[in-house]
Amino acid sequence: MPDCKPSIIGLHKTEISRILENCGQPKYRADQVIDWIYQKRVTSFAEMSNLPQALRETLEDQFSFVNMENVSVNGSKDTTQKFLFRLNDGRYVETVLIPANPALYSEQSDRRTACVSSQVGCAFGCKFCASGLAGFTRNLTVDEIVGQLLLVEKVSGEKINNIVFMGMGEPLANLNNLTASLDVITAEWGIGIGARKITVSTSGLAPQVEKLAEKQQQIRLAISLHGATDEVRDKIMPVNSKWNIDSLFNSLRVWNQKKKQKITFEYILIKDVNDSLEQANILGKRAAGLNAKVNLIPYNTVEGLDWERPSEEHCKKFRNLVSKAGVTTTLRLEKGHDINAACGQLRLKQETEEGIIQAPVKIRK
Repeated sequence: MPDCKPSIIGLHKTEISRILENCGQPKYRADQVIDWIYQKRVTSFAEMSNLPQALRETLEDQFSFVNMENVSVNGSKDTTQKFLFRLNDGRYVETVLIPANPALYSEQSDRRTACVSSQVGCAFGCKFCASGLAGFTRNLTVDEIVGQLLLVEKVSGEKINNIVFMGMGEPLANLNNLTASLDVITAEWGIGIGARKITVSTSGLAPQVEKLAEKQQQIRLAISLHGATDEVRDKIMPVNSKWNIDSLFNSLRVWNQKKKQKITFEYILIKDVNDSLEQANILGKRAAGLNAKVNLIPYNTVEGLDWERPSEEHCKKFRNLVSKAGVTTTLRLEKGHDINAACGQLRLKQETEEGIIQAPVKIRK
C-alpha cells in the first residue's frame, strides 16, 4: 500500500520550521533537518543522528520520506540517460539526464541537464507528441517534482546544474506546485540551482505566463510554438484554439517587461505541415519583435503518429531564413534519439502482471 503520510521532501524551510516549533523544538532544528535532506541526502529520519530520538520518531510518525523509486535506467550512446520512476500511487514518470556535449561521447561534461516532468500524462494533446496519446492523469506534487532531481543524482552519481521543465505534462497547468518546487530548487538551503539555470516550457497558456512573470526569480521561458500563424498552429497545438498567437504574444510582452532572460521559441519542423519558407519568414519577424531566440528541432518519429521530418537541406534553408531577421537561431541535434528520449518521443511502457501500462511522456522543446 502507498504511504499516505505527507512527504517532508519539498517542504519549504518555513514550513519545516513551523512544524518543529509546534513540536517544542529550538529554531536550529530546522537547519539540521534541511541539511540532512538536501546536503547529506539521507533517505530516512533514522539517519538524522544529531536529532533527539523522540523527534526522529515523531517525524517518522507524521511524514514519509521516500516518495518514488527507480525502476530502470536506459542509457543512450550519446550518454543521455532515461530514468523510469514509480510513484507512491503506482503511477510512472520518466526523467531524462542530458549531457552538454553528447556528440563527443565523452564521460566528462561541464553541464548536466535534468528534463523534469510536472504531470502524469498531459491534457493538451500537442499533435506531434507521444504525451497526448493517453491523456491526463494528475498533477505531480511538489515532493514528486523535487524528488526527481534527488533520485536522478542518487542513481546517476552526477550533479545536476541545469533544469528544463520539458518532460511529461504542461508545467503551467500545475502552476502552484511548479512555483513551490522552484522555491525549494533555487534556495541555498535546498538544491541550490540558480534560477538562470532553469527553463520552464509551456505550450502557450497565456494567463499563466503572466502569473509566472510575477515571480521574482529570473527563470527562463521556452514556448512550444510550432507554427508562426494561427492557421498552421491550430493543426499542431490544440491550445491555440483557446489562446491564439495574438493572446500568447501579448502575454510574452508582459514577460519581457518583467524578466531579463530572453524568451526561446521551440519549433519542431514537420514536413509539409509547418516547414514552409513562408512560415520561416513570419517566425523570424515574430521572434525579432520580442528579441527572442529560436530552437529548430527536426521532427522525431513517434509510434502511432504519421508526421515526417523534412530533409536536412530543407531544415537548413528554414534556419537561414529565420536568422535573416536578426534572430539567434539554432538547428538542434536531438539527444537520446536511440532510446526514445528525444523531443516528443518519450512514452512509458511498463510491463505488469496484468499487461502493459502505457503512460506517454513528452520532452517539450
